Amino acid sequence: MSDNTVSKDAVVIERIFEAPVALIWKMWTEPEHFKQWYGPRGFTVPVAELDVRVGGKHLFCMEMSTPDGAMKMWSTGEYLEVVPNERLVYTDTFADENGNVVSPSAYGMDDDAHPEFTQVTVLLEDLGGRTKMTMTHAGVPTDEDGANSGWEQAFDKMLEHIATVSNKK
Repeated sequence: MSDNTVSKDAVVIERIFEAPVALIWKMWTEPEHFKQWYGPRGFTVPVAELDVRVGGKHLFCMEMSTPDGAMKMWSTGEYLEVVPNERLVYTDTFADENGNVVSPSAYGMDDDAHPEFTQVTVLLEDLGGRTKMTMTHAGVPTDEDGANSGWEQAFDKMLEHIATVSNKK
């Protein structure tokens, strides 16, 4: 189940997962799970460094094969709030492979249309073995469908990964 809203300065997506809160939390906080679902279809995540604590940093890379070779997009940020199994808030910005902040134009995007920093908030609610997840990505341009469809595709991948994890029990 999915419900998405695009506000004037944020993408908000709500999903209900047939999985416990603890597993959805791991999807966001454990690199081996995060790498399996993050990013739109067609992208892989070869690098996911997640220091999930207030003040901790993250660095990850989304990679896609193109006719001209691999296209890599790096992202970094800082965890602002960490309440296990309930709330995760972090900043997100374009970066190079060393975690240095770069402008959106480094990835061929218009600096005026794409903010340097955005913020992601993930709220998890236990529904008796199921989980309601509300993700808000504040600061992204909402006049284009890219951020919204990218997150929707990522959460579809998360659902598929949850099924593989659940089947291993």
